[in-house]
Amino acid sequence: MGSWGKGSTRAWRTVRAMVLRRDKLEGWGCRAHDEGWCTRAGVGAHPCTGVPTHAHHTHGRRRTGDDPRFIVAACEPCNLAIGDPAAAADPPCIGVTRW
Repeated sequence: MGSWGKGSTRAWRTVRAMVLRRDKLEGWGCRAHDEGWCTRAGVGAHPCTGVPTHAHHTHGRRRTGDDPRFIVAACEPCNLAIGDPAAAADPPCIGVTRW
């Protein structure tokens, strides 16, 4: 179910609305895409609508919580493509001995 298994909270909805409003007033579209968060996450080609409707935790929610300094406005395709930036893929399998 992920982080939002029980739905969002009023506090999160307030932070999300503030982030979307802040970034819109600063002239951003999809800030996650424009600032390169998609590229840093290794996301391949995906559509960016440029219309922010999501708030993206740039360093992962577990690491920074809902601190607005670490959240940027994002369009839905970019936010879903990036996923959780704190989640690391399994490391490559490396043999430690030779038979």
